[in-house]
Formats: sequence, structure tokens, C-alpha cells
Amino acid sequence: MYDDDLQLIESAESEDLLDQLPSDEPSRPDPEEMLPLLRSPDVTERMLAARAFCELQDERAIPHLIDLLQESCPLVRVSAAYALGRNPSLTAIDPLIAQLKIDWNGYVRKGVVWALGNCGIRFNTPEVYRRSLDPLIHALQTDISAVRLWAASSLGQMAEVNGDAATMAIPPLCMALMDDAIPAIRSNCAWALGQLCRQIPLGVLYTQAIDALIIALEDEDMGVQEDAKAALLKLGDARGLQAIADSQPEEML
Repeated sequence: MYDDDLQLIESAESEDLLDQLPSDEPSRPDPEEMLPLLRSPDVTERMLAARAFCELQDERAIPHLIDLLQESCPLVRVSAAYALGRNPSLTAIDPLIAQLKIDWNGYVRKGVVWALGNCGIRFNTPEVYRRSLDPLIHALQTDISAVRLWAASSLGQMAEVNGDAATMAIPPLCMALMDDAIPAIRSNCAWALGQLCRQIPLGVLYTQAIDALIIALEDEDMGVQEDAKAALLKLGDARGLQAIADSQPEEML
């Protein structure tokens, strides 16, 4: 699964924090020192404090991080978004959805998509995952490439929720796998479909996903082909396995 497509982001004013999470550094910020800085009058201190909670989990930070989603500085907003993904909260879902709709900065929207995916996984109730799924699906269908990339991944993680969430995510992922112009996004869609199909019974949606993965075996991009093949192999679907065998060059059989 591809995990980076940042060269396609339309704005370069904010830096991506996703690849830095979680941190393996032995020394972690002190939450007692960082919490007051979330309300600091200095924008740099607010940004550093929000970034600290990308590593720390402390529910006391959540209301302040929600407030920071509306900061004028995109560096603060993107840090707050990722921090809320590390500190999932029911109270954060609606503010994250609202920010996804209005934020002009691609890095911020990418962080919000990641955070929404985490919230949907953490709170496994129909109300919560439906509230998270709709904006993720919309992002996959309409946003810039790097946001679509992570929307596909977040939808794939809905396999950890339940079969109902999986069934809602499969149709838009199938469409993106076949139609998206960016190979990295198609590749993430293939991975996501492989995850979701393990959570649903055999039926129309399962067949739709297998059909899309089989078609992707002939994608013009080798990476997409390989991710579709990996998904089908993990599922062990007989039709998918036969399609893989049929797609192999004769000398490899």
C-alpha cells in the first residue's frame, strides 16, 4: 500500500505529521508542561504543544485541540488534527467534519481524514461510524490526491469496526479503484477492499469488490496490480485465485 503522495498536495504551507506518528523517541513531552501551552498567546508555542499531543494521550487536551482546529495558522490546525487522531473523542467528530468541509489547506484536510478514521474505529456504534464514513467517502470522491489517498486508507480501516461499516465503504472504493487517475490511490483502494471483504458475507457487495480487484490485476500500474493480487491472495477467493493464475505469464506457470 502506498503511504505517501505529498508531491501532489496543492499547498505547501503546512508540513505533514502523519509519517512521524507514533514517535519512537525515548523521551516524551511532559503533558503537564504542554497543556498550558495549548492556550498560549504565542502561536509557535500553541503549535508545539499541539504537536506534542500527537504523541501523548490525555483527554484534558481534547477541548483545547478542538479549538485549535479553527486557528488561522495552518501549522497549528494540522498539528491539532493529528493530535485529535491520537486522542479520539466523540466530541471531536463534528468539529473535524466541519473543518474538513471548509479548510483550504490540503495538509490539514489530510490530517482531519486520518483523525476521523481513528474516531470511527475507536467508537464502534452505528451513529459514530456513519458520521465518520460519509465525509471520508466524500473526500475519496472529491478531494485532492493526497487527501483521497488517506481517505481510502481510513475507509479500509473500517474493517476493524463491523460488517455494516464495511458494506458502506466498499462501493465508493470499487469506483475509485477503477476510475481514479492516481495509481497510489487505486493501490490504496485495492488494499482497503481486501481488508473490508474479510468482514462481510458472500453476496452482491463481496462479488462487486472481487470483480474490481480482478479488473485491477490488469491495471497499467504495476503497484496497483501487486496490491490487487495481494488482496485476492489474502481473501483466498476461488475466482480471484483463478484470475491470478490466468494473469501469470506462461513461463511462470
